[in-house]
Amino acid sequence: MDKETMQEAEAIFDPLRPVLMRVCYRMLGSVADAEDIVQEAFIRWVAADRSEVVAPEAFLRRTVTRLCLDQLKSARQRREVYVGAWLPEPLVEEQVEEDITLPLMLALERLSPLERAAFLLHDVFGVEFDEVAETLQRSSEACRKLASRARVRVRESRTRFPVDKQQGIRLAEAFFAASRSGDMKALGEMLAEDVSLHADGGGKRPAVREPVLGYDAVMKLQGHLAMLFQKKGSTFVRACFINGLPGFVSLEADGELQTTALEIENGKVAGIYVVRNPDKLRHLH
Repeated sequence: MDKETMQEAEAIFDPLRPVLMRVCYRMLGSVADAEDIVQEAFIRWVAADRSEVVAPEAFLRRTVTRLCLDQLKSARQRREVYVGAWLPEPLVEEQVEEDITLPLMLALERLSPLERAAFLLHDVFGVEFDEVAETLQRSSEACRKLASRARVRVRESRTRFPVDKQQGIRLAEAFFAASRSGDMKALGEMLAEDVSLHADGGGKRPAVREPVLGYDAVMKLQGHLAMLFQKKGSTFVRACFINGLPGFVSLEADGELQTTALEIENGKVAGIYVVRNPDKLRHLH
C-alpha cells in the first residue's frame, strides 16, 4: 500500500479511534485488550475495500464489536481461574464519564456476551436496533429482547443518586487522609451501614479475596490497613474519576500504584473498589 492510501485510511480512522476504544473497553473491561482490538480493526480497515463502505463509523463499530465477542469467550475462561475478586482495569479520567460506572461494568459481567453487546450498543451508545441486529447477526426483535433482559439485570446498578463532582473529589481526598492517618472516627462517619469493599490483587499483590461486607467488617479491615499505612507509608498521587466514580491514585510502600474508587449514595461511601493487580495498572504509568 502506498503512503497516500495509508494516509487516507488513517484520516478516516483516527477521529473514530476514541469512540471505538470506549466500545471495546466497556465490552472487555481491559484497556490493553481494547487497544489490541482497535489496532486489529485498523488493520482490517486498511485492507478493506473502503469505496464500498457507506458509513465508516458503523462499519468499524461492527468490526470491533464482533472482535470483542470473540475475545470475551477466552476472557471468561481466564476469569474462571482468576485469583480473588475481578475488577475492570481502572480508567482514570479528569472529568467523569456519565454513560457507565464501575458498578454497572460489574453488572455487565453477569450478562451473556450478546446481551452485553446489545445493551451497550443501544442503551449506552445510542445505536439503532437495525444496526445492532446487523452487528450481532440476529433479528431486530431478538436484539430488542437481548437489550431488554440486560436492562432488567443492570437496572439496580445504575447510579440513583448522582454525586456533585467536586463533592465527590473532596470526599475521595478526605477518605485517603482518614484511612492513611488512622483517623477511624472521621473514616467511620463517611461510611454507609451497608458499605462493601472489593479488592483486586490478581494473586500478584496482597488483597482480600472476597468482598468485605458491612460497616463493622470494613471498619475492622480499615483499622488493620491504617496501621500498615502508618508503618510502611502510602503516598497520595492525585484525586480523579475512576470508571465514573470519584477516587484517587496512590503510590504504595511496595513501589506500585493503586487505585481506589468510591461509590457514593446519600453522601456516604457505599462501595470501595481497590485495584492492586500491577498488570491492570501499567497504562497509568
